[in-house]
Amino acid sequence: MGDMETTFVMIKPDGVQRGLVSDIIGRFENKGLRLVGLRQLKPSHELAETHYAVHSERPFYSGLIEFITSGPVVAMAWTGIGAITVARNLIGPTDGKEAPPGTIRGDFSMDIGHNVIHGSDGPETARFELELWFPDGLVDWVRDTEIHIYE
Repeated sequence: MGDMETTFVMIKPDGVQRGLVSDIIGRFENKGLRLVGLRQLKPSHELAETHYAVHSERPFYSGLIEFITSGPVVAMAWTGIGAITVARNLIGPTDGKEAPPGTIRGDFSMDIGHNVIHGSDGPETARFELELWFPDGLVDWVRDTEIHIYE
């Protein structure tokens, strides 16, 4: 098997409120990624500000923090070969109006702000986000069916 990697994915408050959690998790599982971390929580302002610190100078920052702390989110860690790219392809472009059908945002989102889901954009970001949202670590396990997923 190739190099396994782990990525961070978060279902945002709009996705949780709309009851999309099981549909979204199913897409990642059906693709072949392995769930190694899962938490539902209402993020604190501190956690949200740390997570989105890269955007702190942007005009939309305060609205983003208010939105992400407005209700529960589902934080997840997914493992697989090329997990970051695979997750980003499943998620689709940021603006739901431009996201192709078949992607999560293409199927469930109409907006840039309320776009249902977040996914790490690279290895460094994934490491940072995973450590931030899963300070106690991840579950180390291997799915028996992975012999049917990867060569």
